[in-house]
Amino acid sequence: MKEKNDTGGGGAYVRADQIDLKSLDEQLQKHLSRAWTMEKNKNRDQQEQQEAEAEAEAAAARVVGPTRRQEWEIDPSKLIVKGAIARGTFGTVHRGIYDGIDVAVKLLDWGEEGHRTDAEIASLRAAFTQEVAVWHKLDHPNVTKFIGATMGTSELNIQTDNGQVGMPSNVCCVVVEYCPGGALKSYLIKNRRKKLAFKVVVQLALDLARGLCYLHSQKIVHRDVKTENMLLDKTRTVKIADFGVARVEASNPHDMTGETGTLGYMAPEVLNGNPYNRKCDVYSFGICLWEIYCCDMPYPDLSFSEVTSAVVRQNLRPEIPRCCPSSLANVMKRCWDANPDKRPEMDEVVAMLEAVDTTKGGGMLPHDHPQGCLCFRRYRGP
Repeated sequence: MKEKNDTGGGGAYVRADQIDLKSLDEQLQKHLSRAWTMEKNKNRDQQEQQEAEAEAEAAAARVVGPTRRQEWEIDPSKLIVKGAIARGTFGTVHRGIYDGIDVAVKLLDWGEEGHRTDAEIASLRAAFTQEVAVWHKLDHPNVTKFIGATMGTSELNIQTDNGQVGMPSNVCCVVVEYCPGGALKSYLIKNRRKKLAFKVVVQLALDLARGLCYLHSQKIVHRDVKTENMLLDKTRTVKIADFGVARVEASNPHDMTGETGTLGYMAPEVLNGNPYNRKCDVYSFGICLWEIYCCDMPYPDLSFSEVTSAVVRQNLRPEIPRCCPSSLANVMKRCWDANPDKRPEMDEVVAMLEAVDTTKGGGMLPHDHPQGCLCFRRYRGP
C-alpha cells in the first residue's frame, strides 16, 4: 500500500527517510558562500571609497601647500649659517644672519644615519623640543633673546669660502640673538690675573640674579646655571643662555629628581638624587658669584668624584677670600646653604646685591698684590 503524497489540505510533504541531507547541505553552503561574498564586496567598496576620499584630501593639501609653521619656526630660506664659534657634544654654535640680523645658530647634529639608534634620536629630538618650548616664551633683558628654530630640514645652508653647502635633513637648529662678548666664563678667564673691579663684579652678579629671578617667576628651573652658559652682549650685560635641560618647575618636588647640571655647580640635593626645586638654581648662583668675584675655578685640585663626595658629606664650598666684603660673602654663604629651605629666593638675592656698597672698592686682590695691607684694611681691592 502506497503512502499518500498529499496532505488533507492539499500541501505536499516528504517522508523523513526520503530527505536528501547531502543535497540540502550543499545548497546551504552555496547560500552562505554567496552571502559572504556579497558582504566582502560591500566592505571592499567602502574601503576603496575611504581610500579615495583620503587621497583627495592629501591632493588638496598638496595644492594648498605645506602645513602651517609653528609660531617659533623659522623660514630656512632667510637663514645663512657661517663659521663655528663653539663646539659641544651634540653640535656646534655658529655665527649667522637671519633676515638681515646677526644671530647665533645652535646646530644639533645627531650623527649620520645609522650611527644612532631610533631611541637615541627620539630622546634627542624630545630634548630639542623641550628647549624650544621653554625658550621661545621668555622675554627679559637678562635672557638671551630667542628668535626661532626648525625641527630638521634640508633647506639650511652653510656659507663657506667655496660657496654654500646644504645641511643633512636630520639637523635641527635654534636661532638666538648674537652676543659678541662671548661666554662669561671666557671673560673671567681673561681677567684671571688682574681680577675685576668690585662694581663690575656686582653688576655682573645683578644681571645674572635678575635673569634667574625672572625665570623663577615664570616657573622655569634652569638646572644648569654656570658661567659657561651666560653670555655677554656688546654692553657687557649678562644674558642667560642654553635651556637644554631647563624645565617647568614641578608642583611636587618629588617629580624632579636625578643628576642634572654640571659638577662643581650642582646642589647637594641634586648630587644625592633627592627631590629638588628652583632652589638648586640658587645654589648654583652662589658658586657663580664666587667665580665672578675671584675670576677663578672652584675646586681646581679635586676630581669630579672627590667634589661630589665632599660637597654632600663634608659640606665643602669654595674658600671665600679675606678681602671679600662681608655684604657679598654673606650672599654667597646663604645661596649655597646645604638646606634648600634656608636659601633665599632670587628676588631677595637681587635686593641684597642692590644694597651692596661699591663706592669703597672691595674687589678681589691680584695674586701679586702685597698681602700685608689687609691687616690695616688700607686697600680693599679695586
